[in-house]
Amino acid sequence: MEQRIYEGYIKILNEELLPAMGCTEPISVAYASALARETLGTVPERVEISVSGNILKNVKSVIVPNTGGLKGVTAAAAAGIIAGNACKKLQVLEGITDGERQAVSDYLKNGNFKVTHAQNGCVFDIGVKVYADGHYAFVRIEGHHTNVVTVEKDGKQIVCGKICGEDNKLTDRSILNVKDIFEFAETVPLSDIEEIISRQIEFNSAIAEEGLKNDYGAKIGKILLSSFGENIHIRAKATAAAGSDARMNGCSLPVVIVSGSGNQGMTASLPVAVYAKHLGVSREKTLRAVALSDLITVHLKTGIGRLSAYCGAVSAGAGAGAGVCYLYGGNCEEISNTIVNALAIESGLICDGAKSSCAAKIASAVDAGLTGMEMSRSGSTFNGGDGILETGVEKTIDNVGDLARVGMKETDEEIIRLMIKNIG
Repeated sequence: MEQRIYEGYIKILNEELLPAMGCTEPISVAYASALARETLGTVPERVEISVSGNILKNVKSVIVPNTGGLKGVTAAAAAGIIAGNACKKLQVLEGITDGERQAVSDYLKNGNFKVTHAQNGCVFDIGVKVYADGHYAFVRIEGHHTNVVTVEKDGKQIVCGKICGEDNKLTDRSILNVKDIFEFAETVPLSDIEEIISRQIEFNSAIAEEGLKNDYGAKIGKILLSSFGENIHIRAKATAAAGSDARMNGCSLPVVIVSGSGNQGMTASLPVAVYAKHLGVSREKTLRAVALSDLITVHLKTGIGRLSAYCGAVSAGAGAGAGVCYLYGGNCEEISNTIVNALAIESGLICDGAKSSCAAKIASAVDAGLTGMEMSRSGSTFNGGDGILETGVEKTIDNVGDLARVGMKETDEEIIRLMIKNIG
């Protein structure tokens, strides 16, 4: 493949496969708040937080990790201010002590917080303004979870676009297509992906095991196994769901994310890893299959956007189905058909925020991906012209992007209206 494409895919994997603790939207709020507090130089007397609707819906109902069960925008901000380490970015709340947890709780009860709904047209927008002793600091994150676009103190801009010497500009995702992703997975030197893909499997498997051992949230993973048995299809769904059970309900173990989402990172990787173990394939084949699943997930999400009314687990479930198809020796056409089938089955699943039911949606999305894979392996494929499908996987992917980004925009606004009552 072209060197430009190859290098771009390596960069995309390195940009996407980041370790994160907890749901990434409250963590991003905590990150912005920690950075604002560090810029101010002291614990603020007053905190003003402005966030877009999609941030509100994804922070509202999920537990902020290492806080003892706290939820909400103000909880995330308080944790970042009192105990966060901004240099750790998406692991900003790592290593909080019992004493710090109590301090966060006290600050949340006694602090002066104001949360407003930013309606400036930016889907991903977080602004944190903090005040103390006649001074203020302001931090804004826009577009994706660590993309700090503004840091200022008392009206003077400190930095814009780069934090800790890192450029937050992402590689152009328009270079992604199924044909090149398949060729990349087949030919990439293992040394170029082994470290990051191995970390993804290790971290995500650990939190899934935690979810299967203990009672987190709605216990979707455990219920699937106890109710439907231990066959490989159920085990693949249950493992991914269990990771979400734990992550959405306060487990502090890190996950490796994809498309800014830990749930998508687990959905794209865990079913593939479970099937790889079941099939007894080589470690190399496993890593290549997970890399393929990750890139397919990112490709599907590119036209949709980081946050929308379209559940991102659908994209990751299709990616997982494609990865499992690869494990079975599927060629590019069979993988393409798997993706089309999965999208035909599951597109339309809504995102109504991060919470316990995400685990059930993940199970459903993985089921669609695996069903699409089995259809493809059996020579059965939904046809172009059926519903939103078009002939050719790339045209179908474009249609799904339009559906989610444009067609479901009003749906997203209505979901946010229904969800957001008390936005703190």
